[in-house]
Amino acid sequence: MCGICGELRLDGAPVDLAAIQAMMGELVRRGPDHGGSYSDGALGFGHRRLSIIDLSVRSNQPMVDAELGLALVFNGTIYNYRALRRELEERGYRFFSNGDSEVILKAWHAWGTDCCAHLHGMFAFAVWDANQQALFLARDRFGIKPLYWSDQGSTLRFASSTQALMACGGVDTTIDPVALHHLFTLHAVVPAPRTVLRGIRKLAPGHWLRIDARGARSEAAFWRLSATRPAQTRSEPEWLEAIHEALRHAVRIRSEVADVPVGVLLSGGLDSSLLVALLAEAGVADLRTFSVGFEDTPEEAGSEFQYSDLVVARYGTRHRRLRVPNARVLERLPEAIDAMTEPMFGQDAVAFYLLAEQVSKEVKVVQSGQGADEVFGGYFWYPRIAAEREGSPLERFRRHYFDRDHDEYLRMVNDAYACEDHTSALIGARLAEPDADELMDAVLRLDVTTLIVDDPVKRVDNMTMAWGLEARVPFLDHDLVELAASCPPELKLRDGGKYPLKAMARGLLPDAVIDRPKGYFPMPALKYVRGPFLEMMRDVLGSRACRERGLYRKPYLDELLAAPDMHHTRIQGNKLWHLALLELWLQRNVDSAC
Repeated sequence: MCGICGELRLDGAPVDLAAIQAMMGELVRRGPDHGGSYSDGALGFGHRRLSIIDLSVRSNQPMVDAELGLALVFNGTIYNYRALRRELEERGYRFFSNGDSEVILKAWHAWGTDCCAHLHGMFAFAVWDANQQALFLARDRFGIKPLYWSDQGSTLRFASSTQALMACGGVDTTIDPVALHHLFTLHAVVPAPRTVLRGIRKLAPGHWLRIDARGARSEAAFWRLSATRPAQTRSEPEWLEAIHEALRHAVRIRSEVADVPVGVLLSGGLDSSLLVALLAEAGVADLRTFSVGFEDTPEEAGSEFQYSDLVVARYGTRHRRLRVPNARVLERLPEAIDAMTEPMFGQDAVAFYLLAEQVSKEVKVVQSGQGADEVFGGYFWYPRIAAEREGSPLERFRRHYFDRDHDEYLRMVNDAYACEDHTSALIGARLAEPDADELMDAVLRLDVTTLIVDDPVKRVDNMTMAWGLEARVPFLDHDLVELAASCPPELKLRDGGKYPLKAMARGLLPDAVIDRPKGYFPMPALKYVRGPFLEMMRDVLGSRACRERGLYRKPYLDELLAAPDMHHTRIQGNKLWHLALLELWLQRNVDSAC
């Protein structure tokens, strides 16, 4: 797990080495163990390393294979790298390191653009082919690893964060109005290739992009998710057994493929608790688990310790609790916002940030339960969508998910940002894509391939990597996801959702953990906004910078400020927090870089 960056000059000029160094400076926290750079005429690479596999200098990057004429920067983990290495050795390739990075180099040489389909894991990487004078960029199937780029005509740059790209200067940081519409209707999700800034784009999950030194480009998907029933029908017990085995394998390989200890972020919910149980089942000794909790409000508890404690007691893990008072949350909130590569509305971002700070002092790698709700239908809005019988697929989805309908969005933004209903057009098209048998097949596929990328997958990557901590997400193992996508939705949605996981957990976890109401990683102070948190938001939204930016209409702001803890989205986000978060992110990450 690392931070990567690079530049390709398209005008024949040599690479700007100062730009590489500026980008690397913004990526130190992602890779505190080593930094290196490489240049070849018009091409430059930078890399910050977090050493997880093959801790020796042989796996430092940028990695250069002079014999093949290739150079690589890579962020992520390839779980099947040992099997791929054996296959490549049989083809005659010779290796000089023992890690997964060099396997990508050889795989590119052996299979070209088809190499990505051979990789099982999470990744964002760039390969420079000196023979072809071409740059190849690729991103994993679920966008677990970030990959941003900026085209400035004569120069194309890429990096693991928007902050790294802005550090070089010359980026158009004006607001993209289409992305802004997505941001406020889809709970801070801005589907690739857009970001909220006009001058920064991101590679779509499951895609590659090739650019040669003359500027010629080609892009393609190397993976698409089908959500159709298999030709050979399965009984319910067969489905449950197949899912159990696939998850068991996903958890095991994410524990075994590391040369450092692997812990678990234990929220107390079913998903992370099941990871602990399956690791214990696999014989992993000395399990390390970590939980975070916050202050209660009258409406909501701020921790789930009562459930995580049951799992700790069942499996005897070496456990750390972190309880954070609200004053500490408010004090550290700006830091968490600085770590966001894009604005994130999820109220638990600061929770992950503060937890990762403590966890990183003890381990370098953790497994986390993100993805289970999207893959197995765990959120409360899924049964509501499934129960709908009136309207188009878009209408049935929109009325239970969109943060704001289009008319409210137009009441929120000033005239300069008024636009068509871009989000409805995009989501309607995604839901209508082929290879989905039922509406819920299409909805769950949309969630796991598009919505989850920006919330919560990006949040977990950003907040953990801010402390040099690698987070692995076994519920997003692509073999498991493909299996689950072919499973009948009614089986996944049974018993309030995630039925296959609940059935699997019987006998492995206490019934109280399995049968508890669905939790949402509580951070009550950012949902029921009052006291110092309200004053902070008032200050941000009343600031000179906010007024001069001119995003929001004053009547809409006044409406939210009049009852700040009463205006919630359909999926229980606080609307005032959304507005304040975007403005604060812009002030700290964009205004300060200009």
